[in-house]
Amino acid sequence: MSRIAGKRLGFSYLWGMDVPELVVGPMLRRVDGDLATIWMETSAPCAVTVATVDARAEEHTFTVHGHHYVVLDLPVHSSVPYWVELDGAEVWPVPGFPPSVVRPLDSLRTFVFGSCRRVGPAGGEDALSAYAVGRAGAGELPDLLLMLGDQVYADELTPDMIAYIRKHRDDGPDEVVSFDEYAELYRQAWSDPTVRWLMSTVPTLMIFDDHDIRDDWNTSLAWREKMAQVPWWPRRIVSGLGSYYVYQHLGNLPKHLRDADPILAALKAGDGDERLDEFAARADADPGSARWSYYQDFGRTRLLMADSRAGRLLEPGKRRILGDWDWFEQTASADVDTLVMGSSLPAMLPSLIHHAERWNEWACENRVVGRAAEWLRQFLDLEHWAAFRWSFDDLARILTSAPARRILLLSGDVHYSYLATVKGRPIHQLVCSPIRNPLGAPLRWANAFAAALAFLTHMIKSSLRWKIWRGPWFGNMVTAVELTPEQTSVTWLGSGAPVGSQVL
Repeated sequence: MSRIAGKRLGFSYLWGMDVPELVVGPMLRRVDGDLATIWMETSAPCAVTVATVDARAEEHTFTVHGHHYVVLDLPVHSSVPYWVELDGAEVWPVPGFPPSVVRPLDSLRTFVFGSCRRVGPAGGEDALSAYAVGRAGAGELPDLLLMLGDQVYADELTPDMIAYIRKHRDDGPDEVVSFDEYAELYRQAWSDPTVRWLMSTVPTLMIFDDHDIRDDWNTSLAWREKMAQVPWWPRRIVSGLGSYYVYQHLGNLPKHLRDADPILAALKAGDGDERLDEFAARADADPGSARWSYYQDFGRTRLLMADSRAGRLLEPGKRRILGDWDWFEQTASADVDTLVMGSSLPAMLPSLIHHAERWNEWACENRVVGRAAEWLRQFLDLEHWAAFRWSFDDLARILTSAPARRILLLSGDVHYSYLATVKGRPIHQLVCSPIRNPLGAPLRWANAFAAALAFLTHMIKSSLRWKIWRGPWFGNMVTAVELTPEQTSVTWLGSGAPVGSQVL
């Protein structure tokens, strides 16, 4: 008899008592050296145990708006399988997949990244699921999985999500507005069996982008003023940021920051719902009150994940894509050999688009053409680093003066993938988007045309000069990166098969 079968023939079943189940997860999140963070959602309050042959971590769930979660820190001494018990009944691993494994992580040799993963009947094959199938078939696991935005699409709902909303309330729009509806959105997004297994055994770090809240989120002050007039928006932004805190942000943090977090302490004490909502509302109204950016060091490699959405400063004439700029500059300027910076939005676009965004920002502040330029900004999504000219110029200064001998910028958002390199410097922009949500044909042609005409803008002065060497590719894909002291190998994978590769 298997260990799971033996556990589940215990007294809970004999007496007909309800047994808690896993709803989402387990997800292996941040691994700091020999300490692994594991996150999960359960169907009811319960005692959770995560164990290996030589270590155990036990903790009770905490409740957020009627949903139940736990974040545990498991000591890791070697590469070993782990299992999960809820109230003493083993619920993980599940049959049909290899065991979920935890292992120490002191260096970063291989990682996989991507963005824009939409679930539902449209969108083509899920590149992350295809990658997971390959890894489940005895493939070597990467050290890290990075999700660079749009983990959920709160503004492009599937038929199943619309049905859920209509079943649970009979008024209001077909929009995600409550924490409960966001919880269902995450459940649907993270329930694919192969992706669930992959995230249970590969450390996964995340940052949000606009669709996690709504398309064009924080594009401009005019966008915020328009959304403030929408009756359901205040509840939506509170629920979106609150659920992001629970589902994504907590697993990004090292243990000492979680232990010092007053919001998490209040949730664990059983009276945190109001505190979480207040925190989310304040984070939206005052970007400086919350830091969603974070970093992790792997020996002489630093991973910096930058929030280029929630922390924006949008006052005309003072626009910044990152609000916490002093922290960002200090973190990016560390004395390391390799700097890997994740930002949902690319800094180095096809130069025709780059200069269009810089011009548009100027035009939006012009009294004569400002209204038309603002309409164009929102219609064409002209909101990347180039659309925040002081931020872009400061980023260029930081990157070109950083001590790191190798700098990789990882991004998504634009729904095509490519490699751009700064001329004469070891600074590379790697873009991978979408995991599952390809552009339609007209937008593909428009972006390919912009990339092809990039040479027309070389005479325009810029604080960085770069060239697109590979791509653009428009299919669903993830990107695998291998770091050695001598070189960087990059492979773009569509449906599990290589689409393009480059040694840097």
